Amino acid sequence: MAKDGGGPDWNGLLKWSLAHGDGTTKPRALSEEDKKWFMEAMQANTIDVVKRMKEITQVMKTPDDVLQSQGVTPENIEDMLDELQEHVESIDMANDLHSIGGLDPLLGYLKNSHAGIRAKAAEIVSTIVQNNPKSQQLVMESNGLEPLLTNFSSDPSTNSRTKALGAISSLIRHNQPGIAAFRLGNGYAALKDALGSDDARLQRKALHLIQYLLHDNKVDRNAATELGLPKLMMHLASSDDSGVREAALGGLLELAQDKTSGAGSTLPDQDKLKDVLKSRIEGISLMDADDLHAHREERQLVDSLWKECYNEPSSLREKGLVVLPGEDAPQQPPPDVVGDMFEPPLRAWAASRPPPKEDSESGSAKKDPPLLLGPGPSS
Repeated sequence: MAKDGGGPDWNGLLKWSLAHGDGTTKPRALSEEDKKWFMEAMQANTIDVVKRMKEITQVMKTPDDVLQSQGVTPENIEDMLDELQEHVESIDMANDLHSIGGLDPLLGYLKNSHAGIRAKAAEIVSTIVQNNPKSQQLVMESNGLEPLLTNFSSDPSTNSRTKALGAISSLIRHNQPGIAAFRLGNGYAALKDALGSDDARLQRKALHLIQYLLHDNKVDRNAATELGLPKLMMHLASSDDSGVREAALGGLLELAQDKTSGAGSTLPDQDKLKDVLKSRIEGISLMDADDLHAHREERQLVDSLWKECYNEPSSLREKGLVVLPGEDAPQQPPPDVVGDMFEPPLRAWAASRPPPKEDSESGSAKKDPPLLLGPGPSS
């Protein structure tokens, strides 16, 4: 039952459970009073997720001026979207969002005047479509890629740009119509602009998407080369941010492994590349043991890229710095730096499940559900 102050009596429930199920005594039949108390204690903290998502959908459909007249602030909306994101971590709930009418108003929030709301909406879209072909198709059919591309390419908020890029990456991953629409929407020009930004997080995510697009795809390799992305990646391979360096090296390795057009044409300015790799080798050689272990992937990428471009082992291998004692030897090709980017554990687990027969970067403290739209003022 609930305490006098409100909320379930969890201590009482725990004591009751231990007393009646400690494994050392023979279980006894529960009285009707005990059953009633137990069910009330459990239901006191149970949320009807679908009902809650419908309530949130109703708020998203309500015009901003009506919400403002009832005292709902943009911060309240952001809190509400945080809650919605928790619900759609379940792949079933993600697909249900469309059936209850919540997908279109969510996509409408991508055009909201408040940057925080635009960013939160993009984050939810990313969660909905990860490893979820059904929701990918629904978002594409609802023209969700267009506002994401607009925010990625021109949003004045860097955070909103980054969140939009994360949603785009999730939306077009293993989605050929999405990749084609990304190309037609001038997505590569936006990626080039992101590489030239001064925000390391935006650069990293752009490089991860570039590497994914370059993998075994001649069309995207040609587009990247024509836009001059290899030179930008060479520059970023010397970045102060280790994540940016690794992602840039991974993209360069994808281009170097392209045997259809020749490494020389795919990676122009081989002398510049050699200077970049020599500089990284020198920097790695000066690292202490802890830093060497922390930069394991970079060591392997530098060695693999040198071997791919110049057909000989790098000096890192001669110095024994490619694989340190206690480390496993790198596989060929080296580890995919894209991997399961933007995939939360629950969604990654869901992706490994067989599909039903009928269908084919920062934590925060959990907040109490925000107050939703109440009854309008009496006339």
